Order: sequence, then structure tokens, then C-alpha cells
Amino acid sequence: MTKYTEIDGVRTAYLEEGSGRDILLLHGWGQNKEMMQAVFDHFKDRFHVVSIDFPGFGESADPPEAWGVVDYEKHLEGLVRKLGLKDMILIGHSFGCRVAIRYAADHPDEVRKMCLTGAAGIRPQQSLESKLRTRAYKAGKWFLKTTGQTKKLEELQNRSGSEDYRNARGVMRPTFVKVVNDDVRPVLKDVKCSVLLVWGDRDDAAPLWMGQVMEKEMPDAGLAVFEGDDHWAYWHQADRFNRVLDVFLKGEETL
Repeated sequence: MTKYTEIDGVRTAYLEEGSGRDILLLHGWGQNKEMMQAVFDHFKDRFHVVSIDFPGFGESADPPEAWGVVDYEKHLEGLVRKLGLKDMILIGHSFGCRVAIRYAADHPDEVRKMCLTGAAGIRPQQSLESKLRTRAYKAGKWFLKTTGQTKKLEELQNRSGSEDYRNARGVMRPTFVKVVNDDVRPVLKDVKCSVLLVWGDRDDAAPLWMGQVMEKEMPDAGLAVFEGDDHWAYWHQADRFNRVLDVFLKGEETL
């Protein structure tokens, strides 16, 4: 059954079951805690498992203003304190990995192990053509906003950017912009816990090369590749994903 708490005035929904070492599940952008249900169910009889809806998703309230990854990290810190979680295992997908990476880097004594699947967070180098398109879009957006052409500005925004951007509403649209512009690569070296990276080799949202960079630049990381699968490999192959986690977490049940 869903539980609710408030962190700095933001209503936050979560699931919680089991006893033993703490596992915290962090879903991806545009998703909710239900997307982590197979992992939750697999471990709830052996661990104390918490699965959250990030603010702006699922049953949680929207953030009060546009948030970046650091704001989500701060929110997560408040939740961890409120629920009394310690020496945690973090399991994240996509956007949830951005938050997990920053949290593990800033709180090395609180994260025991971490599994990241389809982890977003490394900004690719832009081509000259891409840079010119971005500049043209920003110039057009500035002109329409300055001249008060609200309808045309909305039309421009709705036909530009990714599907996630177009689907975002209200405060979540500028939040998305802040999130995707965050680059976690500089802090990878500060992640001291053991990290399991799980990737689909056909992931076009967070390409495999990102996982290879993370494996190389994190001090203690290993990469498992699910051949023929995409950004949702952990969900498409839930049984396989959980078996890989079982190996990674062997012996961690007891505190």
C-alpha cells in the first residue's frame, strides 16, 4: 500500500516492505514506482525495500519550482533521513541514476552498493550542426517571449525537443531542461561504493558508450550488457535482471 510523507513541504509517495538491509529504488524520467515493482517484489522478503515516486511523477506532488538533479538529491537526502535508511543499496534507472550517482558521490558513508541501469547523466559532445540548431531555437524562443507572442512560443516549444520535453507540463518542463543539462561525469571518480552497471546494447536514450565511460571512471564498477535490448532492458528482462542482482547482492541480506 502506498505511503506518503512530506519533505520540505513536498508530498512524496513511496512503497515500503520487508526487513533487513535497506534497498532504495529510483525510477526513471516520466515513470513511477510501479516501473520498479518487479525488483521490489523480488527483494522484499529478504531486504527492507523502499520504492519512491520522485516529485513530479506518480502520486507525488510537483516540485514547487523548476528543480535540477541537485535539488532532487537534496529531496532524497530528506527522505533518507526521515525514513532512517542507512548503509543503503541504491538501484536506479535512467534519470534515477543521475540522482543516485550524485548521492553516492556526496554521501559515500551512506551507500553500500549501487546498481545503475540505462544510466543517464553524461552529456555527449554536440556537433556544430546541433549547436547551430540550439542557438537558433534559443534565439527564436527569446524573440517570441520578448514580443509577447505566447501562442507561437508554445507552438515552437511543442514541436521542438525530445518526446519527454514535449510531454512535460507546467513546472516539469523547465525541470526537464535543468535535469538533462546536468553532467555527472565530473563526480564519477567520487563514487567509492561497488557499482553494477546493466545496459541494453541497443539503448538509444543512454547509449552503451555512456556505460563504458562510467565503468572506466568509477573506481569499482562492472558492466553487464543485455544483448539486443534497449533502454528498458531491466524491465523487458526482469527475471534476468533480478538474477544478476542476486549475484551482485549475495550475502548482503543481513546487517
